[in-house]
Amino acid sequence: MNRCFSCARLFAMISKEFVQIRRDPPTFGMMVGIPLIQLLLFGFAINSDPKHLPTAVRDADAGPVGRAVIAAMQASQYFRVSLIPDGEAAVEDAFAHGDAQFVVTVPADFSRRVLRGEHPALLVEADATDPAATANALSALDRLAAAAAARELAGPFAGLKQGEAPFEMRVHRRYNPEGETTFNIVPGLMGVVLTMTMVIMTCLAVTRERERGTMETLLAMPLSPFEVMLGKILPYVAIGYLQVVFIMAAAKLIFAVPMMGSLTLLSAVTVVFISANLAVGYTFSTVAANQLQAVQMGFFFFLPSIMLSGFMFPFRGMPEWAQVIGEALPLTHFLRIVRGILLKGSGWEAIAPDLAAIAAFLFVAGFIAVRRYRMTLD
Repeated sequence: MNRCFSCARLFAMISKEFVQIRRDPPTFGMMVGIPLIQLLLFGFAINSDPKHLPTAVRDADAGPVGRAVIAAMQASQYFRVSLIPDGEAAVEDAFAHGDAQFVVTVPADFSRRVLRGEHPALLVEADATDPAATANALSALDRLAAAAAARELAGPFAGLKQGEAPFEMRVHRRYNPEGETTFNIVPGLMGVVLTMTMVIMTCLAVTRERERGTMETLLAMPLSPFEVMLGKILPYVAIGYLQVVFIMAAAKLIFAVPMMGSLTLLSAVTVVFISANLAVGYTFSTVAANQLQAVQMGFFFFLPSIMLSGFMFPFRGMPEWAQVIGEALPLTHFLRIVRGILLKGSGWEAIAPDLAAIAAFLFVAGFIAVRRYRMTLD
């Protein structure tokens, strides 16, 4: 046998590989698509310094100094006044539903007390469930507020500019007073782990049967497509619950994550979320020609989920088009639910919009999975 190196044989081998790649468009598409998605997400969608954060203002003073402080906060582009609550209940509702990231309370006679040199306090409450989303905005508060008040201290009040700031900016970090990142990351890991494992494992459901030659046995069985899909999905629901129990135990015992809300409610929501991810994986398994393509499709779904859900980067820091995509992903809504239940003690009313979004995703994904399975049978 001639073992000398041959350029002709090498060229023939390279040509053969290109022919195989051309005959496998899904795999080639994943090879090109995944790096392209990473480039677009990291280049355009990811922003660790969110601006225009929704801010509610309760101004009981209506004086010049308070108005100057609020105007300076909006001019910084970190804060966007979008709500004027009419009471404490409205403030709690805004935080529970995620409508406000900050609530600024200007007390009565604030401007008059500043001009008298009494050094009053202005309260800023922040939703600190995601410390990264509020850190830069809070660090800019003292500088902005002091500068705004100084512009109002003219003429006979110019002496108040000397020394310390003429008022106190009192910051209250709600739900996470110490700004612990583990309180945000560990509950979020529950959704990330379930998304990755449930989608990938179910991706292999039908393709494994096809590659092992057992699809004919399934076709001969008196089962409807819906029954086959449920039979393949339900065992993974149990596996998903084991993962949830492990993560919750670690969150409580190792990381001391507070659990303020109902674990029963969280368990019910988790069933819907797990089912949504399993339906996605099952759909991919009916589309893919082999297990490799199924796994590639699973990662193609997982990558945007982890990037655009608010797990790694602040959701409000992303551009609008990225937020639209993120809102279509079940992980985005599950992260809000699990953090809301554990850290805020949210109930059914607060999580209902996000739960409805996950349920709608489950319905669409399940419908497509059943239709695709029927096409596979044909």
